Amino acid sequence: MERFADEAVIEVSSGNGGNGCAAFRREKYVPRGGPSGGDGGKGGDVVFTVRRNLRTLTHLRYKPVFKAENGQDGSGSGRYGRQGVDVVVPLPPGSLIRDMQSGNVIRDFSEAGEDFVFLKGGNGGWGNIHFKSPVNQAPRKALPGQRGKTVQLKVELQIMADIGLVGFPNAGKSSLLNRFTNARPKIAAYPFTTKIPNLGVLTAGDRDIIIADIPGLIEGASMGAGLGIRFLKHISRTAALAFLIDLSDDNYLTAFDVLSSELEAFSPELTAKKRVVLGTKTDLPETEGRLAELAAKYSGEQVLGISVFSGDGIKEAAGLFFNLVDITEQGEEP
Repeated sequence: MERFADEAVIEVSSGNGGNGCAAFRREKYVPRGGPSGGDGGKGGDVVFTVRRNLRTLTHLRYKPVFKAENGQDGSGSGRYGRQGVDVVVPLPPGSLIRDMQSGNVIRDFSEAGEDFVFLKGGNGGWGNIHFKSPVNQAPRKALPGQRGKTVQLKVELQIMADIGLVGFPNAGKSSLLNRFTNARPKIAAYPFTTKIPNLGVLTAGDRDIIIADIPGLIEGASMGAGLGIRFLKHISRTAALAFLIDLSDDNYLTAFDVLSSELEAFSPELTAKKRVVLGTKTDLPETEGRLAELAAKYSGEQVLGISVFSGDGIKEAAGLFFNLVDITEQGEEP
């Protein structure tokens, strides 16, 4: 079974502060010593950290509760309690956390190595050494530690990639990812082979770009149809899009419009991304002439024919991908 999780509900708790101590010096030659109760230690914090080696939220499914350590109580002879150990919640890049009740976004994590202290631990209570005064030289008052906080959160993952491959099921996205990168997605001649997003790295010289194979969309995906709705959100993080059109399918002239409509219905911002249109399976006899028709209909788009089987157009497609990333980073028009 493929283990992939892009959503998880977790409970995080900061530690309680330790209690202050009410104590007095009782040494051999100091029979009536003053107050000596130490403070309680601070409770541990809840800290989120981004780790580049993580790709899913599966680890949060197995361990949904994170609790920081409580601070220790103070004690006599002016000894302060030890501070509680923080609890660290690791997240993959592209994660965001929401309040479970309101749904509001608390933090969006896009950079690896980023740390965020979400909940502070409770402060430790004061011992009675703080309450000594000329009027009250033997105070018996000590304060309890502050309580930590517990919050339920929804964690969501939006995969971060340079190029997102968009297309109907069996359009050739996984085959292209396999040809370009060292990723090994499942490939077969039936729809919905890809059930989870796959990532691969396309390398040219000393440059790398990340390509994401998004599970196939179908018409109505933005309204919940098919498998694609769960993964439409992953496209929003990509720098640019590659629309893969199966030229062996009789709907090849309408596929791009349907895909664009589904993306726009999900998020109008997706239609503003830089993009390229790839007509796939040009090695098949029935696709002859269809690439020219596709390019003529969408004369305002960059249209390129490719065949993973024969290698036709693969080198050119790689160049287009790097060009799209450059344009996006520089904010220029193609």
